Amino acid sequence: MLYWALIFLVVAIIAGVLGFGGIAGAAAGIAQILFYIFLGLLVISLLFGLFNRAR
Repeated sequence: MLYWALIFLVVAIIAGVLGFGGIAGAAAGIAQILFYIFLGLLVISLLFGLFNRAR
C-alpha cells in the first residue's frame, strides 16, 4: 500500500510540474489517504506484536 501512495505522490509531482492542477490535487489526495491508511495499519500491527510478545 505504501508503494501505491508513493506512485500517486510521484504522479502528483509530475502533474504539478506540467501544470495539470486538478490531476495533481487528486493524485496528492489519494496518496495522502493511502499513506494514512498505511500508517494506521503499521501502528495496529506494532501494537499486536507488542501484546503477543508480552504473553
